Amino acid sequence: MTAFAPEVILLDDDRWDRVLAATRGEAAACFQCGTCTAVCPWGLVAGPTIGVRSVMRQAQLGVDGWAEAAWRCTTCGACEARCPHQVPISDVMLGLRKLAWDEGAVPEGLPSVMWDLHWDGNPWGRPPSRRSAWAAGLDIPHFDPAVHTALLYIGCTASYDRRAQKVARAVAGLLQAANVPFGTLGDDEPCCGDPARSLGNADYLAEMVANNSRQFREAGVTNVVTVSPHCYDTFARHYDSGEGGFQVRHYSQLLRDLVAEGSVAFGGLDGQTVTFHDPCYLARHHDETEAPRAVMASIPGLALNEMSRSRSETLCCGGGGGRMWMETPASDRFAESRAREAAGTGASLLATTCPHCIACLEDGLGLAGARDLKVIDLAELAMLAGPFQPAAATNEGAGQ
Repeated sequence: MTAFAPEVILLDDDRWDRVLAATRGEAAACFQCGTCTAVCPWGLVAGPTIGVRSVMRQAQLGVDGWAEAAWRCTTCGACEARCPHQVPISDVMLGLRKLAWDEGAVPEGLPSVMWDLHWDGNPWGRPPSRRSAWAAGLDIPHFDPAVHTALLYIGCTASYDRRAQKVARAVAGLLQAANVPFGTLGDDEPCCGDPARSLGNADYLAEMVANNSRQFREAGVTNVVTVSPHCYDTFARHYDSGEGGFQVRHYSQLLRDLVAEGSVAFGGLDGQTVTFHDPCYLARHHDETEAPRAVMASIPGLALNEMSRSRSETLCCGGGGGRMWMETPASDRFAESRAREAAGTGASLLATTCPHCIACLEDGLGLAGARDLKVIDLAELAMLAGPFQPAAATNEGAGQ
């Protein structure tokens, strides 16, 4: 009879120090309650859920494959909202990804994404000279601080992805309808740094922030409006908004303000019913759930049927945390569950305010067979409603 010889794993204080350094000490606040494991959306699909306690311990012990769970995290924030010790779990996971880069435990294809970001200034690997192709045929001026009160920041996905380009065009059309004096940086627009951040390359993010901040200062930028919540989050959390910095808003927030001040109104969408998917990077990371709903409420004839998981309880689409650049089997896509939930509301339109969510939700509708439901961005919905500038509007200070 052969004696059982269990594998012996020795505790390594130096390795634990590396884990703490990578997570800026935040990992130490976890006291192993398991709440994060219980609420992780991976529990809705095949495979295990993600628990920060198990990932940290495996990283501490150097267990083979310890980084796999860290790369599966979408940084949706569902766990953070319920963590009794308020551990910033998304940041912990991104810190662990940095450690994974140091140890070469990186999913196939991600190094190429980082090289694309380095050489082409975008994770899509597309030519910088085509960054403003989304605006073909539109009269979009280059930003001039003497003329424009806002810089419209398009972002990489809305610049290069054909579906998301339509969202960029819709946002620009709304600002024009409201007579907001805005411009873009055209082909000179840099990546905000979100891909570097979400893939765990904090050092590269810091370099991009420094370069972009200098470019914005030299261009006279003080007010930024973004198409994507991910760009909004990166600018809001990782750039200086103090003296010499700039203020940032997601376009839905500006549109809400324009509606409230009477700078833009809508013709109407009689008989249309919509349900709304809250992007994690607006609803949870920035507690912004009212702006999109205020815009929809201002559209005559449009009815909103809410999903059971809405606002801060939203279900992640699966595209955050750099997952847009990783392969996800069809059986592991949260968006299919979200599509079924949306179809159950009886709405004909599934609206959102994030290019990543649009891609995932359209994929989810296909998997769910919900062919009667159409994914639409809020900006596209507003354009469909026929935006116009009321005759009595005074646009003094519009876009400020």
